[in-house]
Amino acid sequence: MDPTVRFVGVAGPKMVEAGCERIFDMSRHAAMLLGVVKNVARGIAMLNTCDRHLRGYPFAAAVVIDSPMLHLPLAAKAQAAGVPVLYYIAPQMWAWGKYRIHKLRNRVDRAAVILPFEEEFFRNQGVNATYVGHPLADQFAQMSIDHEVVAGIRRRGVPVVALLPGSRTHVVESVLPGQLQVAERIASTIPGATFGVSVANAQVAPIIQRLVSACRVPVELFPGHHAELIQAADLVLVASGTTALEVAFHERPMIVMYQSSRFFYHAIGRWMIDLPYLSLPNILAGREIVPEFMPYYTSTIPIADRAIGLLRSQDARRTMTDNLAKTVAPLRGTHAAHRTAELLLKIIRH
Repeated sequence: MDPTVRFVGVAGPKMVEAGCERIFDMSRHAAMLLGVVKNVARGIAMLNTCDRHLRGYPFAAAVVIDSPMLHLPLAAKAQAAGVPVLYYIAPQMWAWGKYRIHKLRNRVDRAAVILPFEEEFFRNQGVNATYVGHPLADQFAQMSIDHEVVAGIRRRGVPVVALLPGSRTHVVESVLPGQLQVAERIASTIPGATFGVSVANAQVAPIIQRLVSACRVPVELFPGHHAELIQAADLVLVASGTTALEVAFHERPMIVMYQSSRFFYHAIGRWMIDLPYLSLPNILAGREIVPEFMPYYTSTIPIADRAIGLLRSQDARRTMTDNLAKTVAPLRGTHAAHRTAELLLKIIRH
């Protein structure tokens, strides 16, 4: 939209490729929940580096994306330096941590939110929020699926069960063992069922290989064919998060499962979370349209029983597919990146 705009900031390889001048790289240190603690020192170093640049150069705007533990403090530093702030993918304060809403209100000039109900929620809290659509919808619309690969997966045997344990090492370590237990129970009940696990990146590959090698049923690994595996599946076992929404865009039946720290949840989490559902498809629908076993489970037997029931009932899977289609329909065709760029240009040109 404006080739004269220059971007400088915290950038991984894809942002550098897109033209951002890197002053710091946090891309190899992404973490969630307790994993964040390990990266506190690096986070502080990042904030200090950004602070020096914010105070030493007349920036027209600062864009912070997701990650409130790092970006709410960074927004405060930008405001202190007189730099207007656009927050893209705002913190999910409607789910937990509503006590922090004043920080967002005081430190951010505009918020570009990605879920339809968020605009009203944040505006009611005094935050200048605009719904721009979900970036995953744009990615899905541009996605190219190799239908030969999909057909090849299904030729190995049906029903096909896809295991999506996530892209972060600590999540894979905690979720995949349970998914494999469910696979073993399905295999003992439904002869001919085949199983595939999506290998998101090189960091999780050795963990997945180790865990799969100990499984008592054959499980094929799929690096590089994540979308094809989802498309081929009759049922997807998915770790919670954005990937569950991705499965919803594919309109595939799923069960969401997540294994967080029971101690952390009972000591802290249950007092902070203020939602009846925790998976994104159910949050968006406002009711349970997919089974969710989270924030933790004590046994995989109930999960396997739900999976077997779904695999045995085409009607149940069709109902779930229809509900998912209706839930994600408002997210499609919104062009989130384009609309967010328009908001940023308004700030720059103000």
